[in-house]
Amino acid sequence: MSKRPAHEALEELSIDSPASKRSRIDDYNKSLTPNSAHENGHSNLSYESPENGLDKMESDGAEEEQDDDFVDVVNEKAPIRQAAPTAGYDDLYLDTIDRNVLDFDFEKLCSTSLSNINVYACLTCGKYFQGRGPNSHAYFHALEEDHHVFINMSTQKVYVLPEGYEVKSKSLDDIKYVSDPRYTKEEVMSIDRTPRTSFTLTGKEYTPGFVGMNNIKENDYLNVVVQALSHAAPLRNYFLLEDFNGASADELVKRTSILFRKIWNPRAFKSHVSPHELLQEISLRSNKRFTLTTQSDPVEFLSWFLNNLHLGLGGSKTKAGSSMVQRVFQGKLKVESQVITAKADAGDRLRFEEAAEVKVDVSRFLLLTLDLPAAPLFQDEQERNIIPQVPLTTILAKYNGVTAQELNAQRKRYRLMHPLPPFLMFHVKRFSQNKFVSERNPTIVTFDAHRLNMSPYVEPDPSHHDPGEPIWYDLVANVVHEAVRAKDDVADSGEERKTWKVQLRDKARDEWVVAQDLFVDKIRSELLYLGETYLQIWERRREPPKKGKGRA
Repeated sequence: MSKRPAHEALEELSIDSPASKRSRIDDYNKSLTPNSAHENGHSNLSYESPENGLDKMESDGAEEEQDDDFVDVVNEKAPIRQAAPTAGYDDLYLDTIDRNVLDFDFEKLCSTSLSNINVYACLTCGKYFQGRGPNSHAYFHALEEDHHVFINMSTQKVYVLPEGYEVKSKSLDDIKYVSDPRYTKEEVMSIDRTPRTSFTLTGKEYTPGFVGMNNIKENDYLNVVVQALSHAAPLRNYFLLEDFNGASADELVKRTSILFRKIWNPRAFKSHVSPHELLQEISLRSNKRFTLTTQSDPVEFLSWFLNNLHLGLGGSKTKAGSSMVQRVFQGKLKVESQVITAKADAGDRLRFEEAAEVKVDVSRFLLLTLDLPAAPLFQDEQERNIIPQVPLTTILAKYNGVTAQELNAQRKRYRLMHPLPPFLMFHVKRFSQNKFVSERNPTIVTFDAHRLNMSPYVEPDPSHHDPGEPIWYDLVANVVHEAVRAKDDVADSGEERKTWKVQLRDKARDEWVVAQDLFVDKIRSELLYLGETYLQIWERRREPPKKGKGRA
């Protein structure tokens, strides 16, 4: 149709406007005769026979039905998405959030696909789902369960589904903090100086850093090690302040950092944490050597854990002090060894001979093993088996450079070397195993938790420390073994099951706390040594600056 010239009036033109599809079908009976067409003002309509008109109506109806179906399909495949909430509805659906069911300690896996990519947590039921697009599991969950608020576990951004817009309300900051706690340097520096008390959602009082840890089945061996390491101040501060969320960060390091930050969280929703996320990575990395369903030895796990953290932090296998783990725990040890000659009798086997050649090696350690004296085999005069006691300084004599031991047809004696590490870890060897039976030594190790002088066990070196002056260490954590009689439904088998608990020092209050799984309580320092000590962490006391030398 040609355009209307500008000089012609619009009213003079006779333009036939096409009728809508619905109107044409409704007025079908009127369009069967030419007179009705003229009466309705449609002079250009041609006459159609009833048969042709009927065919046309059926065709149009089919097209209309088909079009409606197509519109429905399009609406389902391309839902309306919003870049921002509707004006006046910024807080829509936020009242459906249930903080009591939120638990971000479990591994971030979609509950439907078991994928760990792009995982969102539903803030209404606490379940994990993958994605937030129209075809994602989180989107379907929002439609099926009428749950609309989700948080991205990587970016900590909150979205409303199915609309898809981001929520930027300040009322969600507490959830973001619990999901991924962050600390300033000032907050970390005040941890051991200022006593802190926090409260859960239900009003339960707790102290950050001294919280229970969930024992899923048989993972108490891991709980005590993680609790103890989280109170080694330099290592703890490093994991609290550093950001390991980058793509190149080691997964074991990342999950350890998250767990440490949750242990010290002052705004937690509950007074305990779960190591499930870290345990899953440890089980995978260790080829199921350490799992949550099988009891393991805490010292074996500690050795594996520290070595893998060292490598995950970029540490070298040959260069000393190349990671924070080694800078905190690693020390040097001098080992003197001598071959036992044939003329040595029973009383001379552990005596170093001047004529024989002595081989001297210097090795590095993260953990020092202490040997207990043999437990008595017979009862005393009153026919009772009294549990023997031994001072910690007595079994530390192994490292005085004088006491010798026989090992692999050689005499060996050990002595520590300067500089001593900021933290010393002792392993009290209680368990021995042969081809037939595993034995436990119940000897009690006595110690003073506030003063341990390590100078008698260190090779003198005036360049590092004045000879004769004490080197004081204070106890930070004490892992204790407990033997529990295993229960049998049929009969009492007499077998013992190992359980573990850890005693932790609260520096801010100068108090001691005992933690066993979810149980946390205070304990007097005089009662610490009454248990079967198995693993200890000691912190070197800071020496005052010497006169004329300023601060170190």
